[in-house]
Amino acid sequence: MMMKLSCDVITALRGRTLATAESCTGGGIGSALTAVPGSSAVYVGGIISYTNDVKISQLGVDAELLNRVGAVSSEVAEAMACGARRVLGSDIAVSVTGLAGPGGDAFGNPVGTVFIGYSDHNCCLSKHFVFTGEREAVRKQATIAALNLILEHN
Repeated sequence: MMMKLSCDVITALRGRTLATAESCTGGGIGSALTAVPGSSAVYVGGIISYTNDVKISQLGVDAELLNRVGAVSSEVAEAMACGARRVLGSDIAVSVTGLAGPGGDAFGNPVGTVFIGYSDHNCCLSKHFVFTGEREAVRKQATIAALNLILEHN
């Protein structure tokens, strides 16, 4: 399923470029995409921004925003996607920030809460998900949802 989905994304984006900004998926989206032969024609790369410091320094996410709403939020997912598109010079970017476990966060988000951001030249948006299962299940579901979000907009 993951390979077919990744192939579909690469095919849908021919002629355009894609970047990723990943937190809780830890590079899972980039890994899924680069498993596809010829993906380098579309996928330019990604930033694994697991900590807030990296979100700030590499993606340009505002520190005040992180302090106000927390890393696991729609606002930060959108800032990450827009930052990845800008920093990596791509046409499209997708981001993931969430809680894969074992615990929730100080803002009351439970394990399984994930926000996926999407940015292109027309829009910057995010979607909220609550996934179930253990850590790896949440990460896999988030990766699949991110790839599907790209397809929804292309």
